[in-house]
Amino acid sequence: MYRAIFERRDVRRNFLSSPIPDNVLARLLVAAHHAGSVGFMQPWDFVVVRKDATKRKVKELFNQANAEAASRYKGAKADLYRSLKLEGIEEAPVNLCVTCSRQRAGRHVLGRSTVRDTDLYSTCCAIQNLWLAARAEGIGVGWVSILDHGALKPVLGIPRSVKVLAYLCLGYMSDFSVQPDLELAGWRARLPVDQLIHYESWGNRTKEDRENGDAHHQGIYQDRRRRKN
Repeated sequence: MYRAIFERRDVRRNFLSSPIPDNVLARLLVAAHHAGSVGFMQPWDFVVVRKDATKRKVKELFNQANAEAASRYKGAKADLYRSLKLEGIEEAPVNLCVTCSRQRAGRHVLGRSTVRDTDLYSTCCAIQNLWLAARAEGIGVGWVSILDHGALKPVLGIPRSVKVLAYLCLGYMSDFSVQPDLELAGWRARLPVDQLIHYESWGNRTKEDRENGDAHHQGIYQDRRRRKN
């Protein structure tokens, strides 16, 4: 499991033309379907795309959105952006659109009354399940985030009430990169995890912070006990 996590990549290149067998794709979708979901509502659906004609239409949508995104950068950053390969729509044997049906379990869903977006989080858990299972199968997955989901819906016949959450490219790989593509390209570096962990309250990152935080909370507890007594 840890190996799959650390070797998982968001891929856009090195797809092989080898088709993904139906039984293998079925395993990936079953793995996705076994993700946890709020109120067990299972809000996800999966649109499997294999036809070249459909891929071409989606690629056109990507090209439009990518041109708009590129215009937001200037100078060296713009040049770097334009040099990046950000999708493998036509190269990947299988494209997969993952959706979220937000009304699937009715108006009242157990566990969703306070945080409404937990159905979206649940669908992301299904995507991660699929991604890790794919890595274990030697299959790469690339998430195409530069797409107008509203324009994508009529291409795939998705109802207006259903939310598009992800458009993925799947295929066997010639090789998996040792590092994420954007890290290799110098777009961003991986942050040290110890800078992102807080103990007991925001900003407490070291052992000394934890001890001070513990002492602070202990002092509050004792003060409350004195007041109560």
